[in-house]
Amino acid sequence: MHQNNNATLPICQWQKTANQYTQKVKAWTEPYRQQKSSGHKHPVHDFLFSYYSYPMGKLETWHPGLGPRLETTSPKTFNHKYYTHRNGFAFLNPTLIPPSRIPRLRWIQRLLQSTLERPPNFACFGLHEWAMLYKDGDIRHRESAPLRLTQEETNQVIEARTIRCSHYDAYRFFSPSATNLNKLNPTENNRHEYEQPGCLHTNMDLYKWCYKAMPWISSDTLWECFLLAKDTRQLDMRASPYDLSQYQLKPVKIETKQGREEYENLQRELSNRAAPIRKNLINKLDEVLNIAEGIANTIE
Repeated sequence: MHQNNNATLPICQWQKTANQYTQKVKAWTEPYRQQKSSGHKHPVHDFLFSYYSYPMGKLETWHPGLGPRLETTSPKTFNHKYYTHRNGFAFLNPTLIPPSRIPRLRWIQRLLQSTLERPPNFACFGLHEWAMLYKDGDIRHRESAPLRLTQEETNQVIEARTIRCSHYDAYRFFSPSATNLNKLNPTENNRHEYEQPGCLHTNMDLYKWCYKAMPWISSDTLWECFLLAKDTRQLDMRASPYDLSQYQLKPVKIETKQGREEYENLQRELSNRAAPIRKNLINKLDEVLNIAEGIANTIE
């Protein structure tokens, strides 16, 4: 349920929305808690809940985002350090953002903007997962999925293609032998120069940048980012050398022409789905930061 930016929400309305949101999220988080406690590994779910380190309890907690005013009967009804309670209402207040946090949020907003402005590349074919296994690479998902190709076959796929991985957090896991095969050199400090909107990892990371900007972004948008990350991670692993048949995920065999065409079509669909989410995050962060930076500049 997307809220009007200037909405005033009665208690019964926002509590119903919050409860529905929490139950929707728990349909994912509670099974994962059980999976984790039993020691079972999962190449998609572990990525969503472990690689992305947002606590499940926070993911389950609803926030309206900047704008809506929530009717309350007590300051404890919606108790959070970035909310102001006034005249029976609670609302997110950007003037409460510490000046020390503003540069990091602006960094995220500018990364999203530079990514949006860059043309997408749909010719990478998910080779980053293959490059992690090349020759002396580590089989990172050995506990959750077997390989569907031999080491020699995996090496041949890498050697037959040009690798242009633009995402630092994918590139940094390349095997030592594969590092120099990449035509690009993404680093932690040059993300703004490399990240592009066709990249699976860049689109999955919308979830990370969104949760790092909470609670200023609505939980509706956060959940949209989570579902996008889930579907994108599925393609990421389906196109890898791993066999995910035990998870009912069919391989996208990028070692074949037909598989590469399938991958590109799915990659485009995910990129198109990510575009309006990215624009929304840019606009919301800009709105929040313009208020917060105005206060910070006044203090200075």
